[in-house]
Amino acid sequence: GFRRSGVFTYRPLCASCSACIPVRLPVARFTPSRSQRRSSKAHGALQARELPLTDVAEHYQLYRRYQQARHTGGGMDQDDHEQYANFLLQSGVNTRLIEFTENGVLRMASIIDVLNDGLSSVYTFYDPDLPGASLGTYSILWQIAQCAANDLPYLYLGYWIRDSQKM
Repeated sequence: GFRRSGVFTYRPLCASCSACIPVRLPVARFTPSRSQRRSSKAHGALQARELPLTDVAEHYQLYRRYQQARHTGGGMDQDDHEQYANFLLQSGVNTRLIEFTENGVLRMASIIDVLNDGLSSVYTFYDPDLPGASLGTYSILWQIAQCAANDLPYLYLGYWIRDSQKM
């Protein structure tokens, strides 16, 4: 039930609310749906590359485009460079930055924490202008595959909140 944002680890604890439900996917029981298989096939040309948690100007530009297209008015669409770096490029745990490119063009980046029993999907942002793309789905499928390849039983996806479309 714990999550991380920058160097801060937290778990929601509201006295009168229990809406935040942690989501943990048991990798061994996962079977992709037909649409998920189509997403894997459609994005099979993406090349994943692990990088250290470093500041890459192209990543920040993609993050800003993603925030402005997908989360307008949510606050993060106004993040400056320092807020971006504090949120994603600082960590007190074993964290990976995965860059996904296609023909040399940056399409997506994922921040993933490595835990003893799985991976924790911290945040993914991607090119919001690709027509018909399902990059968010692909990133989760890629992370599931990484768990399976490394004998990690779980992928932690964050919180689900029934009444929040974004969550």
